Amino acid sequence: MPTRSKLVYLTPAKHDFEEIVKYHIAEAGTESARKIYNTMKSVIDRLQDFPLMGQTHPDPILAANGFRKLVLTKTYVAIYKVQDDTVFIYAIVNGRTDYPRLLK
Repeated sequence: MPTRSKLVYLTPAKHDFEEIVKYHIAEAGTESARKIYNTMKSVIDRLQDFPLMGQTHPDPILAANGFRKLVLTKTYVAIYKVQDDTVFIYAIVNGRTDYPRLLK
């Protein structure tokens, strides 16, 4: 059986996740927040078995630095890197924003 990768949320990604959930609680209620949390968490958790399932980041600078992009929902994406047997989640962002500039 293949080894599972470790999954590490860096502090900014933890904060992003919390803010997304808070936003959904405020705007659409607890049930919406729970649903978005569970959806995003289950997609991210799959990285433990398939660490390269996200595409190489389309931004050339981020791609050159090893970043990958994983679509979580219609709105949100996770930005991560794989190093050895660990997947580091750097950010969880609205994919429609100019988030690449924040990671450069």
